[in-house]
Amino acid sequence: MTGFNLALNDDQIAVRDWLHGFARDVIRPAAAEWDEREETPWPIIQEAAKVGIYSLDFFAQQQFDPTGLGIPIAMEELFWGDAGIALAIVGSALAAAGVVTNGTPEQVGTWAPEMFGTPEDPKLAAFCSSEPDAGSDVAAMRTRAVYDEATNEWVINGTKTWATNGGIAHVHVVVATVDPALGARGQASFIIPPNTPGLSQGQKFKKHGIRASHTAEVVLDNVRVPNDCLLGGKDKLDERLAKARERAAAVARGERVEQVKNAAMATFEASRPAVGAQAVGLARAAYEESLQYAKTREQFGRPIIDNQGIAFTIADMRTRIDAARMLVWRASWMAATGQPFEAAEGSMSKLYAGETAKWVTGQAIQIFGGNGFTREYPVERMHRDAAIYTIFEGTSEIQRLVIARTLSGLPIR
Repeated sequence: MTGFNLALNDDQIAVRDWLHGFARDVIRPAAAEWDEREETPWPIIQEAAKVGIYSLDFFAQQQFDPTGLGIPIAMEELFWGDAGIALAIVGSALAAAGVVTNGTPEQVGTWAPEMFGTPEDPKLAAFCSSEPDAGSDVAAMRTRAVYDEATNEWVINGTKTWATNGGIAHVHVVVATVDPALGARGQASFIIPPNTPGLSQGQKFKKHGIRASHTAEVVLDNVRVPNDCLLGGKDKLDERLAKARERAAAVARGERVEQVKNAAMATFEASRPAVGAQAVGLARAAYEESLQYAKTREQFGRPIIDNQGIAFTIADMRTRIDAARMLVWRASWMAATGQPFEAAEGSMSKLYAGETAKWVTGQAIQIFGGNGFTREYPVERMHRDAAIYTIFEGTSEIQRLVIARTLSGLPIR
């Protein structure tokens, strides 16, 4: 087991500095333009692919860092550059993680490379889980997948929403209900190959922030996919469903049944530190802008940082950011080394980092005063981008619920 160590090794430092340079020289200069255009920044994605950042190999290398810090380091640096563009770059990795988590080795080998394409012809992938009436309440999912024995295919119908790269992706990963009576335990994930009839883009959302990241509805109308597009395979699904039905029957008979951790919840819990790291990068960017401005902006004949009201805010910014990073790193190390999240440490990291990003960017606007309220200064965009971090990948309210129920021993739906 790799011991927890705050000192980065030489390889981690090299990756961090390389990514920081890309964020500084390529992402940040383009941030305002693509925020205004509200379009997928294909030229930036292609540049990231050419240098090796937008690739399956890069994300796999970071994911398999034995310390667990590869992904959070990468996320922090890219999102320091700009949250919208960075999310456009890492969005495909979220779908790839769904395949790696649930798929067979053959499925991973076939579909994960398809999600990124090549440096000359980069592709996108989308992970589609949320629905108009099933956001935090995953058990309310209505998208249905029905097995057609005659053709050995699955027929999928429903509408997904809030899908990053939804409708424009080369490959979609869709979570659907196969047994509605079992709620969240009756769900499965499917690969939707390129150009599959019946899949279309619905509404593209015009968002408050992270505008460079494409977010849209995905409509599935009698979408047919081969049985081998069921992630994990049908035998594994049938076995899992049989166990879930036995458990449901035992509960109906009034028998005491040991609580079983939901696999999807366990996956979310392990992935939340990566989202927390994104928030840390965004908060750090706003803090650095604020510090520089406070040192150079003069009022009443002296820099405004000489005023305690500003100085104390800067101090609190840095303290909260460093604390958020420590929570993210701890949870990432625990996930990588197989340590159980006995206090929902993954949710803790995402909760605190997300709320830190929102608070820090809000204070940044206050420090900039009227200038911070204009698009001439980047903290305005950062403040808009930060708002999503208390909403997506589990709202702050859901994170607190997960933490409290984990601490109390109550079941997490």
